[in-house]
Amino acid sequence: MDTLNRAVSAIGDIKEEFYAIAQKRLDNLTKPPGSLGRLEEFARRLVAITENKTPVLDKKVVFTFAGDHGVTEEGVSAYPKEVTPQMVLNFIRGGAGINVLARHAGAEVVVVDIGVDHDFGQIEGLTHLKVVRGTQNFTKGPAMTREEAVKCIETGITLANQYAKQGFKIFGTGDMGIGNTTPSSAIASVVTGLSVATVTGKGTGISDDSLRNKIKTIEKGIKVNSPDAKDGLDLLSKIGGAEIGGIAGLVLGAAANRIPVVIDGLISTAGALIAYVIEPKVKNYLFAAHNSVEIGHKAMLEKMGLQPILDFNLRLGEGTGAALAMLMIEAGLKIYTEMATFGEAGVSDEIIN
Repeated sequence: MDTLNRAVSAIGDIKEEFYAIAQKRLDNLTKPPGSLGRLEEFARRLVAITENKTPVLDKKVVFTFAGDHGVTEEGVSAYPKEVTPQMVLNFIRGGAGINVLARHAGAEVVVVDIGVDHDFGQIEGLTHLKVVRGTQNFTKGPAMTREEAVKCIETGITLANQYAKQGFKIFGTGDMGIGNTTPSSAIASVVTGLSVATVTGKGTGISDDSLRNKIKTIEKGIKVNSPDAKDGLDLLSKIGGAEIGGIAGLVLGAAANRIPVVIDGLISTAGALIAYVIEPKVKNYLFAAHNSVEIGHKAMLEKMGLQPILDFNLRLGEGTGAALAMLMIEAGLKIYTEMATFGEAGVSDEIIN
């Protein structure tokens, strides 16, 4: 656990002085104070996270972690697990929603096989970091061993460290894994203390009968495993998934490197919540991309005190919401860096204010 422990120990508090530095410039721009709302918030947070008075977002990347789930044996998804490797190949070819929106946002897409039950061989464009060939069915016992959970998290941390060294300035998180709304809802229920029914939705579009089965499946998994809500590794190993662990590690690694990370929907937020349980300070480095249609998503964001940027009725995953939100975050930064001050524009702030 050396990699995990080093990352956690490196996560520092946000220094209030950098918020003040950013606020002073924002209040000097040719506009009424606060008139650009959350765009100004994004700029303030970027300055404080990076501890840089003039941050840049010239290199952006979305990590799409892929993994399979043994709990699909219980009929919790509308699709078979064979769809997971098929979609991974689609990502590599550039034909998925995340590829389109990442291109629009000017971000790279890194596709990570962390737990797919498929042998891809040495396919170009795929980051091969497989920890497990799918998780176990958590209605019968833990999804993973604790050692496998640690390895998933440390895989995400290592990726964060590598891309930080390469000069990437902002990370986005995404996922692919048939059945992964089931472990995500399980994590949401245990950590928030809300009932399974309150935080479990239809995922890929299952029927009402299938939803009732999904809720019972999650309830059974929680009862069988008794995960500890205050132990992130226990949660991940007992009711989580490989891609959820990878995302948790990426979040921890990003925070340790003072890099902002934009989390996507339900699955990404479950990963971020695992990271938050391990080290609550990570929330200061997170941007919540959007409010998903999945009902458990909002509960997890509220648990961490995060306010979503967009509300577009999204439920695709992959990192699509993160790519879109990056555009808004970058817009806030451009306001901060490119808009003229009153002095530069020769405008009286008394008239504007």
